[in-house]
Amino acid sequence: MSEPFRLPTSGTLENHFARLGEGFFTAMPAEKVGETPRLIHANPAAAELLDLDPAVFTDPRFVEAVAGHRSLEGFSPLAMVYSGHQFGVWAGQLGDGRALLIGQVRNRKGELWDIQLKGAGKTPYSRFGDGRAVMRSTIREYLAGEALAALGIPTSRALAIVATGEGVMRERQEPGAVLTRLARSHIRFGHFEHFFHRGLKDQVRQLADYVIGEYFPEHSGDYAGWFGAVVKRTAEMIAQWQAVGFAHGVMNTDNMSILGLTIDYGPYGFMDAYDPEFICNHSDEQGRYSFVNQPMIAHWNLRALALTLSELITTDALVKKLNAYEEHFGAKYRALMRAKLGLTREEEDDDRLIGELLALMAMGRADYTLVFRDLPRADGNWLALFHAMDNKAQEWLSRYRLRMEGEDLSGLDLVNPAYVLRNWVAETAIRAVEDHGDIATLVRIFNIVRAPFQKHDGDEGFAAPPPSAMCGLEVSCSS
Repeated sequence: MSEPFRLPTSGTLENHFARLGEGFFTAMPAEKVGETPRLIHANPAAAELLDLDPAVFTDPRFVEAVAGHRSLEGFSPLAMVYSGHQFGVWAGQLGDGRALLIGQVRNRKGELWDIQLKGAGKTPYSRFGDGRAVMRSTIREYLAGEALAALGIPTSRALAIVATGEGVMRERQEPGAVLTRLARSHIRFGHFEHFFHRGLKDQVRQLADYVIGEYFPEHSGDYAGWFGAVVKRTAEMIAQWQAVGFAHGVMNTDNMSILGLTIDYGPYGFMDAYDPEFICNHSDEQGRYSFVNQPMIAHWNLRALALTLSELITTDALVKKLNAYEEHFGAKYRALMRAKLGLTREEEDDDRLIGELLALMAMGRADYTLVFRDLPRADGNWLALFHAMDNKAQEWLSRYRLRMEGEDLSGLDLVNPAYVLRNWVAETAIRAVEDHGDIATLVRIFNIVRAPFQKHDGDEGFAAPPPSAMCGLEVSCSS
């Protein structure tokens, strides 16, 4: 048995979640997937969250730790149990079927960060799964966390990708990998559902007290105030998704963070051509999690969470907090969309101006990111984004320019990204690594999505819609 690895951080390792007791998890080591784990890439920015010196990336023991082959000194690994609604249907017990919490670090700021491995083998919650992850989905999540963080959207992060050296069967055999992901917490709505629907009300209270004590101390003793904060965080996160054209794809209650973080990246997608009915998950045959439905689904999920708290919070208080969701979402979304157009002073027809632009984009299948990015330099190329709707786009542009007299457009490039993690860009990184062992392309794309508002000389092509050979890419829950 390998000796545990002492993580070289100025922070402290804490068995914090384990304080809840064994009914909340199963303590277990990782399976040690693969025989010769190899580090593909590690993220210095994520290391900073743990006060971790990036020099550790060259230590073979670090690679073994993030592959699940060596434990961290001072922490007992565990898999969390939770339940949830999947595609609106109660699924019963779920849990960390291919994830394992291997550490919790409290950094110098006093923030507690989870270190979790994804793909390190089976757990008691794997059901019929193999507990593995494939390189394709690992790269997608690795890049997505950095992309959303750079856009200011609350999200989990990723520390490292390790190739396991083994094949994993999905629709076809694919190379296996382990992702090390970080989050302030991996507690989900489904944690509360698990205990409530089993009639374990004391555990619901215990979990609520734990979450409030560590992550919402300002609401100590105030369950209603805490739930209201969860509602607000969730609403504002969804508004941020909508403003950048991001679709999550699988908004099950077990994929909803109690901290209002974007977690569990699977078949996500940033829109190319604007389509409110955009479905990024080809497994979602009914379109439950389409782009336009995301705000409604988040509210549905919050109602499911509210039910689990009905022994802690009065019905009137729960309803009041839930009813504030639309106001929180609307205020945040409106502010973000006004900022994307540079509307600093408020005028009566501003909402109409925004709505008309979105309607034109939908009719003309205009590229969502480029329409906003190129607006300060709107010319014939900008109008061409609207295809057959270019005449109507010209009419809108004339009204917009009239409205913008006296406004300052110089800061729009700091609001509207040039680069988002389009599916074809992520796929380019995946194919480079899988087909050619080309880590340099992965690093290029990693650096681009971490600086989405900047110019990247020579890489302007990654800001464009997909080339014809990369159109129609499909991703599913196995992604």
